[in-house]
Amino acid sequence: MVGILGVYIGAEWLVKGSSNLSRELGIRPIIIGLTVIAFGTSSPELAVSLSASIKESDEIAIGTIIGSNIANIGLVLGVSALVFPLKVERIIMKSELPLMIAISAALYLMAIDKEIGFVDGLFLFTGIMIFTGYQIYSTINSKQKSSNLMSNTNMAGLANKQSSTRRKNLLLNILFIVAGLVGLLIGAHLLVKAAIFIAGRCGISEMVIGLTAVAFGTSVPEMATSVVSAFRKEAELCVGNIIGSNIFNILMVIGSVALIRPLNVMQGTIFFELPAMLLFSVALIPMMRGTLAVNRIEGFILVLGYFAFIVLLFR
Repeated sequence: MVGILGVYIGAEWLVKGSSNLSRELGIRPIIIGLTVIAFGTSSPELAVSLSASIKESDEIAIGTIIGSNIANIGLVLGVSALVFPLKVERIIMKSELPLMIAISAALYLMAIDKEIGFVDGLFLFTGIMIFTGYQIYSTINSKQKSSNLMSNTNMAGLANKQSSTRRKNLLLNILFIVAGLVGLLIGAHLLVKAAIFIAGRCGISEMVIGLTAVAFGTSVPEMATSVVSAFRKEAELCVGNIIGSNIFNILMVIGSVALIRPLNVMQGTIFFELPAMLLFSVALIPMMRGTLAVNRIEGFILVLGYFAFIVLLFR
């Protein structure tokens, strides 16, 4: 419980500092969701998986990522859509959603030989560098257009005043980010330690613990961020956070862990958990295609699908 609380508070501070910093710099909400907030809310998974891998608990390391990605779509996106129907930008349908599905499929193919090794990790980590680089390029282009617009409308003086305020907020936001990272690392260590203890005492496999308790704990930041975004009717931030977080979980987290130490994959994971993650990802296509939105009925279906997955885990 203390571990989950540490992960939650740390992620909240990290997301708050990162989000405020990005907004001060004038970055579009969809880009914030796909990068800064996605990275912030994926930090618990990174910390937990790295810690689990070092302790040679491969099932928790990979189970956390698979379970978190399923929870992000089934539980987080589903609950958010129940709160308020989520309008989706067309760019998500054309690029980020297909990318998330392609990455999930690639992970499945990598795991078929029952190991995600150094070369696989290098491929995944290179992918996150390219993805992040592209988003930075898009941000710079967006800011240049914004600057040209300000010049054309004689708002340069206002921009100078705003820059002074941004400098004042910079230190506070950096402090939030640093404090959040510290909280995440401490919370992740306690969470993995508790998860391994529970698995041993209750006779539950580490994979199931990773897919359920640990995955849910590390998805709490995504849940908090997305539900709040839905309440504020900021669908771009909500959907961008979820899809971006799933992309970061696979490319950055599993990529980083595999570079440090190869991950062994159980046969059951290849036949059930990984296909389930891919199924949840693909299910978003028919939901979003027509109206470019996830409505309350579709949100209910996603939540129902998530709980069905949990029940099947304990079959």
